[in-house]
Amino acid sequence: MYSVNETVMYGVQGVCRITEIAERNFGEKKVRYYVLKPVYNDTSTIFIPTENQKLTAKMRRILSSSEIDSLIRSMPDEELISTGSETDRREKYSDILRSGDRRQLVRLIKTLYLRQTERKEQKKKPSAEDDRFMREAEKILYEEFAYVLHIRREQVLPFITQQIQVEEKTS
Repeated sequence: MYSVNETVMYGVQGVCRITEIAERNFGEKKVRYYVLKPVYNDTSTIFIPTENQKLTAKMRRILSSSEIDSLIRSMPDEELISTGSETDRREKYSDILRSGDRRQLVRLIKTLYLRQTERKEQKKKPSAEDDRFMREAEKILYEEFAYVLHIRREQVLPFITQQIQVEEKTS
């Protein structure tokens, strides 16, 4: 059970604050739900019935700064995601985005970055679908990092790069 004013990750919506836990009558039944406000989109409000396990399962606690530090240090060693057909790849990438698993998001971003680099070297345009997956994965991961580390979203990638370079120099 979450509390009012707690900050959580919610699916692809990203970082959200629980502004209220409310009860409303729907017909003869009272429904209790979380009211979420996305931190980086103040025009949206999300209502999650507390008894709907499928939806509440999309709510995850925010990482701590030490967990983010650990995740950043592990990035260079993360394996790329291998898939078969385009359909398998699309399905795998979608599953990762839906899961919100941060380690898998790191693997996805790394895989897509290297795939885009390879396509550029072959004088090919980046895939629009790959661009979309990359933007969504970065949004989820970078918003959480920015929120926890108290930096702007556009500062996250330079921060990660700097931390990896420092780690490589001390290793």
